[in-house]
Amino acid sequence: MQTGQPSRTALAAARYRADHQDLEGGNIFRDPLARAIVGETGPDERFTEKWRQRMRGYIAVRARFAEDALAAAAARGTGQVVILGAGLDTFAYRNPHPGLRVFEVDHPDTQTWKCERLARAGIEIPDSVAYVPVDFERDALGASLTAAGLDPECPAFVIWLGVTVYLTRAAIDETLRVLGGLAPDTELVFDYGPPIVPPPTAELRAVHEERERRLAAVGERWISFFTPEQIAEILSGNGFAVAEDLSVVELAGRYVGREVPTTAGPRLIRARVAR
Repeated sequence: MQTGQPSRTALAAARYRADHQDLEGGNIFRDPLARAIVGETGPDERFTEKWRQRMRGYIAVRARFAEDALAAAAARGTGQVVILGAGLDTFAYRNPHPGLRVFEVDHPDTQTWKCERLARAGIEIPDSVAYVPVDFERDALGASLTAAGLDPECPAFVIWLGVTVYLTRAAIDETLRVLGGLAPDTELVFDYGPPIVPPPTAELRAVHEERERRLAAVGERWISFFTPEQIAEILSGNGFAVAEDLSVVELAGRYVGREVPTTAGPRLIRARVAR
C-alpha cells in the first residue's frame, strides 16, 4: 500500500464481488450490499472478459467457502468473528447470526475510506461491529484485538482473504502465532499463493505481466508464496491442524459444478486451533 492511501486491491476485489451480482446474479455468492459499497463502475478494459470472468468466479467461491464455514461455526456456538484485511467486505452489515460479534481488522487508511463509502451508500454500522486498525507489518495484532474486546478465552472464527501474498514471511508468521494462541477450536480460513508457474499462453503471460505492473505501481506486489506442504508445516508449528486445502479446480467443482481450465491461482485453506 502507498502511505495515506487505501488498498487498491481491496477495491478490485469488491468490484469483482459486485460484478458477480450483476453479471451472474450472485449464483455462487449472494452479497446484496456489494454494489452499494462499490458504486457504479464499468469493466476494467485492461483485462479480457475471460480473465474478468475467472476473477469474478474466484472471488465468489472464496467468499462462499469462508462464509459457509463461518455459518457452521456460528451454529456450533462461536460468537466472535475476526476479518483480517477486511477491505470492503460487507459481511458485518448483513450478518444473519444473532449475537455474533464482528471485528474488522485493516490498515487505518483503508478503514477510514471504507467508513466513508458506507456512509455514502447509506449502510448502517451495527453495534456488533468493532473496527481494529492494524498495520500487519508493524502493529501488535493480539493486543489490538484484545483492546477492541475480543475474548481470547472463547473460540473465534477468523477470515483472512486476499492478504498473505502481500505480506512478508515475518508478518505472516507473527499473525499465525497470535491466532494460534486463541482458544481451542478457533477456526481460520485464508488463501495463499503457491509458487508462480509461468503462464502457458502468450495471452495469459500478457495479463500476468500487466497485473504485476499495476500491483507494483500501487505498492501491493505479491511477495510471499508457499507450497501446500510448507503452509501445513507453518500452521502446525503455530498450533493449527489443517482441515481442508483446496485448489481452484476443487473449489469450482464444489460451487460451480464444473472444472475450470487452470489450476493456477491462490489456494483456500481451513484450519483449526488444535492444542
